[in-house]
Amino acid sequence: MDITAASIVMSQAHVRQQASLAVMDKAMKTSERDANQMIQMLQQSAPAVPHPTHGNQIDLKG
Repeated sequence: MDITAASIVMSQAHVRQQASLAVMDKAMKTSERDANQMIQMLQQSAPAVPHPTHGNQIDLKG
């Protein structure tokens, strides 16, 4: 393989790698944004209502 062909192959490989990294970066940022939105949504949800019978009785026969 001559120098020109090797240079072209290396350049194409570099471009493919950079494109792959750009897509992965975009996917990671999107996932992080979605996770942060879900955390905010869960934090804003109504507080947990205590169960009406839990903590009112103690089983002493156990």
